[in-house]
Amino acid sequence: MIDSRHTIYTLIGEIILKANNKKLIPIIGFFVVLAVLIGVLIAINAGNRSELYNKSVSSLDPATREQLNDPNYQQIILPDALQQKINNKESFFVYFFASDCPHCRVTTPQLMPLADQEGITLHQFNLKEFEEGWNQYHIEFTPTLVYYENGVEKERIVGGLSETAGDNGNTLDQYKTLFEKYKTNAS
Repeated sequence: MIDSRHTIYTLIGEIILKANNKKLIPIIGFFVVLAVLIGVLIAINAGNRSELYNKSVSSLDPATREQLNDPNYQQIILPDALQQKINNKESFFVYFFASDCPHCRVTTPQLMPLADQEGITLHQFNLKEFEEGWNQYHIEFTPTLVYYENGVEKERIVGGLSETAGDNGNTLDQYKTLFEKYKTNAS
């Protein structure tokens, strides 16, 4: 890219030097400024890409942008990678969440350390960014933890952790039991 910019600047410089008509100089100057601005915009946009989501940061939902540096949201699996695991008939866990889901925000900070403790690779699929996943994977509520065996859904836990004593959520022990039940098969 630097070579092409250098070539453009050299070419413009030669045109300016050869121009005998002083009326062309403002027009050429305008195009020089335009070329520089376009180069700057391209450089800025190239640097603001999320590696986790393979999208520009500005295109992500604000709730997702908040989580980009959160250590609890670093196991993102993209739709093509998830479909490839299913097609390859792999056995694995996927945690379906939405970055703006309050139940997910309570569950994730406890579930991810539990998965690490159990030696589980827990792939995270953000339904806020990849909304086709709701229908494709039959997700009704977030969060939902699914275990796939040989590419086929075997078991799931729907809903997050109990937030209060009387609420109908799940316990950390329920997640731990699911992890222990399948962890020897999961990749």
